Amino acid sequence: MENLSPRPGDLEPIETASRDEIAALQLERMKWSLRHAYDNSPFYRARFDAHGVHPDDLKSLADLAKFPFTYKTDLRDNYPFGMFAVPREQILRIHASSGTTGKPTVVGYTRRDLDVWADCGARSIRASGGRAGDIVHVAYGYGLFTGGLGAHAAAERLGCTVVPVSGGMTERQVTLIQDFKPRIIMVTPSYMLSILDEFRRQGLDPRESSLAVGIFGAEPWTNAMRREIEDAFDMHAVDIYGLSEVMGPGVANECVETKDGLHIWEDHFYPEIINPETGEPVADGEMGELVFTTLTKEGLPIIRYRTRDLTRLLPGTARSMRRMEKITGRSDDMIILRGVNVFPTQIEEQILKCAGLAPHFQIELVRNDRMDAMIVHCEATGAAASAEARAASGKELAHHIKSVVGVSSKIQVHEPGGAPRSEGKAKRVVDNRPKG
Repeated sequence: MENLSPRPGDLEPIETASRDEIAALQLERMKWSLRHAYDNSPFYRARFDAHGVHPDDLKSLADLAKFPFTYKTDLRDNYPFGMFAVPREQILRIHASSGTTGKPTVVGYTRRDLDVWADCGARSIRASGGRAGDIVHVAYGYGLFTGGLGAHAAAERLGCTVVPVSGGMTERQVTLIQDFKPRIIMVTPSYMLSILDEFRRQGLDPRESSLAVGIFGAEPWTNAMRREIEDAFDMHAVDIYGLSEVMGPGVANECVETKDGLHIWEDHFYPEIINPETGEPVADGEMGELVFTTLTKEGLPIIRYRTRDLTRLLPGTARSMRRMEKITGRSDDMIILRGVNVFPTQIEEQILKCAGLAPHFQIELVRNDRMDAMIVHCEATGAAASAEARAASGKELAHHIKSVVGVSSKIQVHEPGGAPRSEGKAKRVVDNRPKG
């Protein structure tokens, strides 16, 4: 892999500012954001008043803990535009979640919000090793999902050439990578594995492709999967983080020279880690739930949004801004199986240890005789597709899950291509337990 360390002058001054300078800017912007939310959002005025707090109560960054949380249900309860803090006519774009578990969460952006989003996204691509003039293949989904258009605007802001492929049509994805020779791909990690399969199906060596950098987000993925992708493509695989309620992709990004966690762009997004049970803030370095407050957002300011993502805050390394550890799971994705907490990423790590298994998988939860059980659906590699080899791989995986994760599981090793595929966010858990 090529050395992608930044050249002198590549970084913005804020990326190497002192912690005191960053904190001073955050306090100034946080005061503005709280005041903007209180004065212009009936929701936040009512929420602050109900909790007996006022924007003037913020004298230091630590005072943010006095203010109430915002939850995903708040956005659903105020569907569609009740959270906006500017007149609807000033909203230039609307995005929304899929709404698969109820009403979608709707977010809106002013012209300035879109500029900030593009700037943060461009900074993220540059931190990943991208430069002006690079061709960027965007295989995130376009539409109401923030991934495609967010990545698109970021690449254009950096001065890159954008190929807006969107998701799906995997055979065409590979054809365009071969023909257009992009240096960068932006895609979910699970769909990158489908693209890898298609390279191999066509008899192409992925290590000979033009791809030098993959910027992967929208779902948790492990360092084991990073190694798998980097080795397969001879490329750098870096993590990008975002969520539509806070902005979209580009809230935080790994720096390619260190790949040691995602630097949060703290000049626009203020992070906290809380105990998910008590809601109390915990010290930097302690594991907990990630909470964000937007510092510059006009259309839909967000105060202390509970992301449900589990991570911890660490000091800056390649940049001055603090890092968040790679997301390994969400508090609402956690499976509790006979008293043991299980995350899909833990299962992924064990699958990647098994030479006879491909990295595609899905977890099915069932109930047998009043006991919850877990079935792991995975698939064999072409070299280990015989019935005997599949049985051996299943036995090996069950052993790893039992010894490392601590639960017994049933393994179904399907033939190559038999595990469910994703062209966007992977659906890792299917709950088929009886309701009620």
